[in-house]
Amino acid sequence: MNTNRLSLALILSAAALVWLALGAVRADAASNPSSWDWEWKNTDFSKHSVDLSEIFSGGPPKDGIPAIDDPEFRAISEIEDIGPNEPVIALQVNGEDKAYPLRVLMWHEIVNDSIGGIPVTVTYCPLCNSSIVFDRRLEGKVLDFGTTGKLRNSDLVMYDRQTESWWQQFLGEGIVGSMTGKSLKVLPSRLESFARFKKRAPAAKVLVPSSPHMRRYGENPYAGYDSRNTPYGFFKGDMPEGIGAMVRVVVVDGEAWSLPMLSAKGIIKTDGGIEISWQAGQNSALDSSNISAGRDVGNIIVRKQSGDKWQDIAHDITFAFVFHAFHPKGVIHQ
Repeated sequence: MNTNRLSLALILSAAALVWLALGAVRADAASNPSSWDWEWKNTDFSKHSVDLSEIFSGGPPKDGIPAIDDPEFRAISEIEDIGPNEPVIALQVNGEDKAYPLRVLMWHEIVNDSIGGIPVTVTYCPLCNSSIVFDRRLEGKVLDFGTTGKLRNSDLVMYDRQTESWWQQFLGEGIVGSMTGKSLKVLPSRLESFARFKKRAPAAKVLVPSSPHMRRYGENPYAGYDSRNTPYGFFKGDMPEGIGAMVRVVVVDGEAWSLPMLSAKGIIKTDGGIEISWQAGQNSALDSSNISAGRDVGNIIVRKQSGDKWQDIAHDITFAFVFHAFHPKGVIHQ
């Protein structure tokens, strides 16, 4: 991306954050499919699995929040600017370890990468606190993803550059365009503190910004977001009953467990043989304006025994309102 495009993206992103801070959505920011055609000439809007009126503009245009397509990494031993309790998306594939710090993903939301010989897309939606890693191979194609600038249920709507179909990040499902109804494979990953990851993967590589001074890496532009009673005004759905909208929950296979219960118990074992554990020592990325000063929300590990070994399984740590929006009949254990 050239300097002019990057500067424009920064301005648009800043404008979007002002909207978020106000917690309001103007009428012209709502879904208006007829106005999308000029920007999305290759998207087939005749195919969709959701009501298009549920999709809102978040402010920035297509690629206004730029995905990282040529990620740069440094050896973990060389990293000095990440706090020990700062959250990173930790990924291990075929013996290769990489960390994707939320201090970087906060400003880009998508990283198209390869690890252990597998092409992957690492995603983070700040408004949902949802960090999910996908295998970007599908039906003989390797897809590259970018940001649409749109939201549904406050969740990032991605698009693939091969067909310009739109994808729901929380579900990994195509919702608009020729890929409607298709699903991406979710890969197990952990959202954990940098210190914990460094201890268990001392030979790992860590994602670093290619232009460190172009964004306020390490800062949280959504300060205080996860202490609110309700999400920003982009969300128009129903709130869950019996639990605060912004309470974190751990989601596994369409079922959720509240973080307050998990932190009180330490370990929860499900009827399906899954073990979910909690240990202190990870900053919230959405609390303080400085991510390294965020309050402690703990580290989560979700795994299942296979023979005599424990294996990580795919999961997500999100807010109760997000889980309820996508799984309205789903159970939240408290």
